[in-house]
Order: sequence, then structure tokens, then C-alpha cells
Amino acid sequence: MSKILIRGAKVLGGEPQDVLIDGDTIAEVGSGLSADGAEIVEAEGKVLLPGLVDLHTHLREPGREDSETVLTGTRAAASGGYTAVFAMANTFPVADTAGVVEQVYRLGQEHGYCDVQPIGAVTVGLEGKKLAELGAMHESAAGVTVFSDDGKCVDDAVIMRRALEYVKAFGGVVAQHAQEPRLTEGAQMNEGVVSAELGLGGWPAVAEESIIARDVLLAEHVGSRVHICHLSTAGSVEIVRWAKSRGIDVTAEVTPHHLLLTDELVRTYDPVYKVNPPLRTERDVMALREALADGTIDIVATDHAPHPHEDKDCEWAAAAMGMVGLETALSVVQQTMVETGLLDWADVADRMSVQPARIGRAAGHGRPVSAGEPANLTLVDTAYRGSVDPAGFASRSRNTPYEGRELPGRVTHTWLRGKATLVDGKLA
Repeated sequence: MSKILIRGAKVLGGEPQDVLIDGDTIAEVGSGLSADGAEIVEAEGKVLLPGLVDLHTHLREPGREDSETVLTGTRAAASGGYTAVFAMANTFPVADTAGVVEQVYRLGQEHGYCDVQPIGAVTVGLEGKKLAELGAMHESAAGVTVFSDDGKCVDDAVIMRRALEYVKAFGGVVAQHAQEPRLTEGAQMNEGVVSAELGLGGWPAVAEESIIARDVLLAEHVGSRVHICHLSTAGSVEIVRWAKSRGIDVTAEVTPHHLLLTDELVRTYDPVYKVNPPLRTERDVMALREALADGTIDIVATDHAPHPHEDKDCEWAAAAMGMVGLETALSVVQQTMVETGLLDWADVADRMSVQPARIGRAAGHGRPVSAGEPANLTLVDTAYRGSVDPAGFASRSRNTPYEGRELPGRVTHTWLRGKATLVDGKLA
């Protein structure tokens, strides 16, 4: 079994320590450690975190391998410091059966850059009419516990109630894409001053907030767990905060791009800024940051949404919605949350590893950096500053809103159960 000695890392941003990995486990954490024959990783000044966990990734396989594959998506994940990702169900065919989720799960095992946990569809074909095989997907080799029709809202209240009742039996969670479809017909961007000036169809905040309000009440009624995907408005924050104050079992995520970017960027008409839910206002951005800091929003999730060049390099109305995010997420969080003093690195570990692993029941992930724990780790050079160059991405797609933007921090190493998947910023 190989040994790796990470020397002088600031564990969770604290005092420098040495971390000894022996095989797939952290053997020891302390000062002045030594180990005969160990590979030495000099980590002075760098921050060591538990491997990141993304509860919201689109890997596109099967069916849209022109955008991404499980291999390229997990390579992107390793590059961004992730050791586990949850793969959304809107593939072709849809991941609404045990057979499809097992295919995705086994592809993740085969490639080995990070653990892949499939998310099962809530309804057959994402059509919102009939519950998918929730129990069969849970009982499959993939052991699905998170279910979502992400990309489409489960807008039928009866179907949503039944889903919440069904997953309660095995401790599962329904992750809702909160978008009332009739309020967003023809919508192109956030409804507000900018949409009015540009003459683009507006996407009102209430389309998100009304679904969240309904679903937290349904979760309370059923006594089940509901998770809110890519929360994006100040009003949504207040609803989730109220629900938590009542003891409702609700969790919520925010994306890096909703922590940084606003609808003012749409003035460029560059489709790279077209995303679902849309970029909101500066007021919303500030509310999301504060909610992530105070724990109202539980986690950061990337909503990594790769698209081929031709689906984004076109007129705004025809462009696909979505942005890639796995390889830039930690940098954006460093800029928006750490460098602003809203979170420290221990908090980042909580929001980007511990809590997403807890919500998704990702065994072996989100664990403390201490002896006896699985060696799922990421090492970050927080002093680094550099411009984003999508040509260097491991993802198959390049639709990033950060091209040419200077962001802080760079993941230099990632270990999955003691095996290096990223070394000195290069995939192993």
C-alpha cells in the first residue's frame, strides 16, 4: 500500500499540519510526521480540505456525449477538487429506471476520477405525469437516494406529494427545480429593469418562490425531506428561512454563478450568461451570500451544465441554458465568500463537502480530516491568481461565464481514497 505525506498544509485553513495517507485511509495528522518510503507533497501555505461533493452535476451520458461524458465530467470534477458528484437524471434516455442509473453508476466506477452517484428522475420521462421507479432505483446497485426532474419542475402538487411520501420510506429526498411553468412561458431572463429595457421576456422571482412555498408545506404535511435546487432570489431565502424556523426538513443550494453574477451581464446579449434559473439582481446576490453564511442555504452546488459550442454560440433566444462550473466553483466561492469575510475555510468545507455528503448520503465523503477517515482530500493554493482559460478545461464543453476573468485559488491536488486524481494541477 502506498504512503503519501502531505507536509505543512493548513487543514481547514488552520495551523500547518502534516497528514499521512496510508493506502486509502488517513493514518495520522500532526506536526513533524515522517514515514519511510512515503511520497512527499510539500503543501506549505496551502489549504487542505475534505474532497468536495457536488449535489448537482449534469454529466449528459447517456445520450448527449457531444456535451459531456461520465469520463470527461469526472475529470473536470477532479480538476475542481471534487471526489464525489451527483449526476442529474435529464439524460437520453432519462434516468428513470434501475437500468439507466446502474449504467451511470458503473461508468463512474470504471473511470475512477471521482465517485458518481446517480440522481433518479421523479417522474417517467421527466413528464410530470407518473412517478418513476423510485423504489427500484433505490434498491438497485446505484442505491439512489436523491430524486429530481431538474430542468423541469414537478409542478403537479399531487405528484410532488406522492413522491415525498414514497421516498420517506427509505430516507430519500426530492430535489425540486422550483419553476412554475405557466409563469415562465417565453421567459428569457430575470424579470426586472434590465429585461424591460432589453425587451426580453421576464422570468419573475415569484415563479420560483411560489413552488418553494408550496413544497415546504407539502414536506411538512408529509414529514419528508425536500431539497431546493439552485435557489436564486431574496424572496426564496426568506421562505426557506421561515420553513426552517418551523422545523420543516428542507435544505437548499446556491450555485457559484448566482453568488457572483447579475442580470446586468445580459446587456451584452452573450448567451454564455443564459441560465436556468436566470441571473438575478445585485440585491438577490447579496441575500444569497448572507444566507449561505448564516446556514439558511445549506450548500454550494455547481449545476455544471455543459453544452456543445453550437448550442451556445447563437442568438440569445435560441441558445441553450446553462454553464459549466466544476472547475471554477471553489475559486468563485473563495472570491465571494472567503475574501469578503463571510465564510472561513472550515465553513467552505462544511458547505461544499460535509453538508452535500450528508444530504445525499454519500458514504465516505464529507468526513473530518483526521486519522482513520477515508483519504478523500483536496489541496488548494489559495494565494494563486489567474485568468480563466476554458481551453485548459477537462470538461468537454467550454460554456463558462468566467473566460478571461481573474479568479483566486487553484486546486493543485485531489485524492480519492488515497489515489491521486490530480497532481500539481494536472490530471493523474
